[in-house]
Formats: sequence, structure tokens, C-alpha cells
Amino acid sequence: MSGEKDKLYDAPLAGEWVKSSYSAGNGNACVQLMSIAGGFAVGDSKRPDLPPLRYTPAELQAFLHAAKAGEFDHLLDG
Repeated sequence: MSGEKDKLYDAPLAGEWVKSSYSAGNGNACVQLMSIAGGFAVGDSKRPDLPPLRYTPAELQAFLHAAKAGEFDHLLDG
């Protein structure tokens, strides 16, 4: 891991989780995001026992742009 990523995994989870409004009101079945020092934590509300993944702003921005552009839509077919 790079030094930048190492710092993300050292950052405390001191903020509030933000959950998608698309989770159909089921607060325990969604992806959740938290802003942390230097980036973002991504967790699974169904598995709070697992450590969240951590991403830099550039990594999260690249993913969101790709998702909005439909680059992952084919994964939902099936």
C-alpha cells in the first residue's frame, strides 16, 4: 500500500455514516460512506463487524463518474 493509503487506514472513523436513499428504507442493507481525514470509508451496514474499505477522493470520484456513465450496468444483467 502507498503511504497515502496507509494514512487512510489509520484515520479514525469519527464521522457519521451516510446511507443511500435507494436502500428502500432498509437501514441495515446498504452501502454506507463516511468522510474521513484524507478520503472516505465505505462500509456494509449488514456487516458492521468487517472493517470498511478506504478510498482517496480521486479513487471515489473515478468510481462515481464510471457508475454515473453506466460502466457497471452490465454487471446487473443476469
